[in-house]
Amino acid sequence: MSDNHKGNCFCGAVEIEVSGAPEAMGYCHCESCRSWSAGPVNAFTLWQAGSVRIAEGAEHVGTHSKTERSERQFCTKCGGHIMTVHPHWGLIDVYAAILPGLKFEPAVHVNYAQTVLPMKDGLPKLKDFPAELGGSGDAVPE
Repeated sequence: MSDNHKGNCFCGAVEIEVSGAPEAMGYCHCESCRSWSAGPVNAFTLWQAGSVRIAEGAEHVGTHSKTERSERQFCTKCGGHIMTVHPHWGLIDVYAAILPGLKFEPAVHVNYAQTVLPMKDGLPKLKDFPAELGGSGDAVPE
């Protein structure tokens, strides 16, 4: 999986492009992602920062930072969510739903200790984050 994929915000004013292969794909169950996405889980695709660019509509991108660990970006015209920049990791979470040409192949659940939607899919369920990203790396039962 190493090519280019384009995606848009809800109204199409902002277009993003990702290149190469994502570092990881999965589901986040944390309260913050649930609140932001207005859903029980967030389907993420994580990319190296240099692999993501705003191709059109940069003037319509707004940012909200609840903490210094995430810069959530959205379209100021329609409010559509675009991505979350994680500067401390050098990674960007481009929401899987806005990359229609990318085959979503989740490999992990993170922050599963906070889940409100148990998912029995056989994937690893981590209490928080992988150890290499500063979490405990501890698995929890499905």
